[in-house]
Amino acid sequence: MMFLFIAAPLVSVLWQSFHVTKPIYEQVEVETCVPGLLGSSCVIELKTRPILSDAGKIITNTTYVGLQSYRNVLQPEKLRTAIKNRSWREFTNIRFWSALRFTLVFTVLTLPLVLGTGLLIALAVNNTVPRLKGPVIFVSLLPFIVTPVIGALAIRWLFIGDGILTAGLEWWLQKDIAMFAQAWTIELMMYIYRVWHVAPFAFVVFYAGLQTVNQDTLEAAIIDGASRWQRLRYVIIPHLMPLVVFLTLIHLMDAYRVFEEIVGFSSSAHVISLQWLTYEFLLQDGTGARAISRASASAVLTMIGIAVLLAIPLRRVWREQRGS
Repeated sequence: MMFLFIAAPLVSVLWQSFHVTKPIYEQVEVETCVPGLLGSSCVIELKTRPILSDAGKIITNTTYVGLQSYRNVLQPEKLRTAIKNRSWREFTNIRFWSALRFTLVFTVLTLPLVLGTGLLIALAVNNTVPRLKGPVIFVSLLPFIVTPVIGALAIRWLFIGDGILTAGLEWWLQKDIAMFAQAWTIELMMYIYRVWHVAPFAFVVFYAGLQTVNQDTLEAAIIDGASRWQRLRYVIIPHLMPLVVFLTLIHLMDAYRVFEEIVGFSSSAHVISLQWLTYEFLLQDGTGARAISRASASAVLTMIGIAVLLAIPLRRVWREQRGS
């Protein structure tokens, strides 16, 4: 099953990134007649259309292009020009590098916020009176239960136009606010949404880990005069470190493939991600064709980026396993 649904599609995407498949076209004369008062007037035009097989399917031709699709995505000439001119605007005008910039910033900034917020919620719930723990856990999990796109749309509706939060901010600051008129405010809302949506998952994992903390060690620390912060730093967090690594791996893989936020906040005019860029290549152009090869190259580059990000935590896990 893993070969069928994971390995085979990955090999297929890798193969398609080195090949370009195009329809074979032919030019035909098409006569168009318009009825008139004294008779029909006809015009003969030369039109280009794809050749169809006997089964009615478009005949295509596949060509090996090597790294050309990767060059079309990365646009190294424009990148060198932007670096030479030290122009941030020229850099952000290149679709891939603009998407990579947002994806990396989004992934790196939301990671500590998700881990920190999830740990704080877990500690708060763990210290709540037993009869209130059930309702508090239920309320804390609600953002994670909501479908990602629906959650993003809900946050968007709170801020767009005369949304209730935008109206409140305008009343407080005494000036007009347009949260969707510039890129940085859209990015800020995306960060807030990601933390709001994913932190409950981190909370569940940390809360389960808190139930396994050695109580004898905690009691010994209390007897020795350790403060609450010292118990958290020297006893609880080291105990939860394997869970921190686990959540880091999950978050890096998920956040680097950010897509729902782009759809929910309709940010493609200002901010795009690598996953959105791949989707953009798959959209039909004016002739009905899709840039399959460039989309495959973008997908491969995205997988390489995920592998690089995962290398550090995986190396830590490998060292811990060998040490044990």
